Amino acid sequence: MKPIFPTLVLLTAGLTSSLASAETITVGGKNFTEQLIMASMTGQYLEAHGYEVDERSGMGTAVLRRAQESGQVDLYWEYTGTSLISYNGVEEKLSPEETYERVKELDGEKGLVWLDPSEANNTYALAMRRGQAEELGIDSISDLASTINDGHELTLASNATFYSRDDGLRPMQETYGFEFGRRNVSRMDQGLTLTALDQEEVDVAMTTATNGRIPALDLTVLEDDLTFFPDYAMTPVVRAEILEAHPELAELMNTVSALLDDATMAELNARVDVERESVDEVAEAFLKTHELL
Repeated sequence: MKPIFPTLVLLTAGLTSSLASAETITVGGKNFTEQLIMASMTGQYLEAHGYEVDERSGMGTAVLRRAQESGQVDLYWEYTGTSLISYNGVEEKLSPEETYERVKELDGEKGLVWLDPSEANNTYALAMRRGQAEELGIDSISDLASTINDGHELTLASNATFYSRDDGLRPMQETYGFEFGRRNVSRMDQGLTLTALDQEEVDVAMTTATNGRIPALDLTVLEDDLTFFPDYAMTPVVRAEILEAHPELAELMNTVSALLDDATMAELNARVDVERESVDEVAEAFLKTHELL
């Protein structure tokens, strides 16, 4: 695996846009498992197609975005909701399609091109143990709401952020017309919510849709059938200058994007986080499975 460069190293190492020459593509990545996998996968894939790749993974979200805007990073996988809300300050409630089109337009004005979005949507999600969900007939959050409104008392594990934020628990309950009740909500670190669910300490847990422990623990993710949660479709974003010099990058990256969805990313994340395989090995195996190496 290529070295992970801490944020301060990137900022102080004097990295310049000269790295992103006609021969070199600088691939970035954030500092969590899914992003490390995608940076490695992208680097290996492009190298197999004859590109020189300078991989810079392990960065914080804001630093990585600034690095791309300044020309220090050419290409990385970003999430539509992150760009919409965090980078462009749009608070309007938009559909997934509208979210993509809006960030494509707004970031296009900044010299960044959003390629085809994948179906991997790393947004908030609610999970249940598969057996209990099937027993209660719960497939969606609407089903959950109906079950609670019918008198079933179910408990939730939530982190403090989801409990209090504007796109979190309270407005979600208002949208779906139900309430767990304060005494039925346990607040804890996000890394503990699925553990509490697996150990039957709670009935429902907040998580993110591509969490690798979901398939490992055989959990069911409830469908957000009223599309309450913002869309965070993982999408390759490339600097316009680089794409103009290498137009074939669009087809290459769109090919990978078309292969990704929540279940696929959760499985890849699990191989790293649960099965302890290396990031590079997981990325390479995926590419070979789909005959991209």
